[in-house]
Amino acid sequence: MTKVGIIGASGYTGLELIKMLVQHPSFELSLLATTEGGVRIEELHPALEDVITMPVEKADAAFIAEKCELVFLALPHKASMGLAKQLFDYGIKVVDLSADYRLRQATYEAHYVAHEDPEHLDGAVYALIEYYRDALRKTSLAAGPGCYPTATLLGLLPLIPYIDTDAPIFIDAKSGVSGAGKKLSESTHFVTVNDNIFAYNPLHHRHAPEIAEKIEKIHGVKTHINFVPHLIPATRGELISIYATLKKEIDPQDFDPTEVLRKHYADDRFIRIREKPVDIKSTAGTHFCDIHAATNGRAIWINSAIDNLLRGAASQALVAANLMSGYDEGAGIPTIAYVP
Repeated sequence: MTKVGIIGASGYTGLELIKMLVQHPSFELSLLATTEGGVRIEELHPALEDVITMPVEKADAAFIAEKCELVFLALPHKASMGLAKQLFDYGIKVVDLSADYRLRQATYEAHYVAHEDPEHLDGAVYALIEYYRDALRKTSLAAGPGCYPTATLLGLLPLIPYIDTDAPIFIDAKSGVSGAGKKLSESTHFVTVNDNIFAYNPLHHRHAPEIAEKIEKIHGVKTHINFVPHLIPATRGELISIYATLKKEIDPQDFDPTEVLRKHYADDRFIRIREKPVDIKSTAGTHFCDIHAATNGRAIWINSAIDNLLRGAASQALVAANLMSGYDEGAGIPTIAYVP
């Protein structure tokens, strides 16, 4: 058994990690912590009553090192790297769910804050599982992708070789309110969200450079990403529509995007290629990413869906931890959707 801890246990992703780890065959949940501590986990999450009872400690690197071999950092950006750089001195493996280690330093600092731990950036492995599986098996630091980039990249990356990357790529993204986190704001207030849908940070959201950076890293091409996220009146789930243009040399009559996707993900058990447009309900509560694609002449539409709290955060982090620890990729990973 590998002893693991969750730092940031009070949030939604912390809760999702707890729900998976209490039944994990090879991980022992040995520590729960927040920046304040001083409560029990069932007080923070009443749904865990009679499921698990544990004290929630105040996060401290030395104490964490005594209790854990691997930790999940479910903390906001900046707070995460401040603790992570201390944990590395103790030889603790880290799976970071924040943005702190998922970008190049220049990209991160242009869209977040000054980086406190640049020396560990090059050693971080981007935990988009299907593309960095082998590297995750060898690393001590996994950087969880953003939920929007996860759903977007899984749909878009296999098709980049066929897309005209000189033309703009438009990404219409829609997410449930849980993607905004537990802290209440005016835009996540019930009165604002109920019976409503609206865009936020259109064309300027900081996940756009993350998407562009990873496309360039994997395929060696620069893209013109136009990313428009929307908040929808749902608790969880994420739906992506990507609009792009095929290369001139691609004959639309001979090009089958579904077949390209099927071949690309033939060995990836948590990717499901769909014949029809996807929906968020079919992936809610699971680690699956559902993908559909269709063309109209040289226009291509790519449609993907994930659970933003799981595949977009917590279950993707757990898969990374499984790989880092030498366990089966699917150990403890949920696969039954919340339907009806």
